[in-house]
Amino acid sequence: MTIDHLDARLVALLAAEPRIGVLECSRRLNVARGTVQARLDRMAAKGVITGYGPDIDPAALGFDVTAFVTLHIRQVAGHVPVADQLALVPEVLEVHTITGGGDMLCRVVARSNADLQRVIDLIVDVQGVVRTESVIALDTPVPYRTLPLVRAAGG
Repeated sequence: MTIDHLDARLVALLAAEPRIGVLECSRRLNVARGTVQARLDRMAAKGVITGYGPDIDPAALGFDVTAFVTLHIRQVAGHVPVADQLALVPEVLEVHTITGGGDMLCRVVARSNADLQRVIDLIVDVQGVVRTESVIALDTPVPYRTLPLVRAAGG
């Protein structure tokens, strides 16, 4: 889907002020309320906008350690059963299938390095996981972001 400049401005406004309503968006963007609602509905239907929930900082909940864990899995049953089991581990925030030296990459959080060992043990216990390799993130100088991409796509 392509987005235009108004779509990009709308997304940027909602990213900056997620609690703002459709009517206030229309006022600030100088367009009709129906236009804002139609564009939001269209972008949501096309999967551009995937949610309106709050962003949660795991560190604020006491999960100060972030790690990336590469999984090597048995190829017999594929990645779906492994992913389904990983989804049951609360500290596993994301799972991606990848190319390269491993089969899957997980972003995980833990309360400490010792707690990270517990989380990795849970991952290794998942049927189909052969072994793992992990790296601990020291800092996040560029956090997950999509707004620059939206701005570039919107012209």
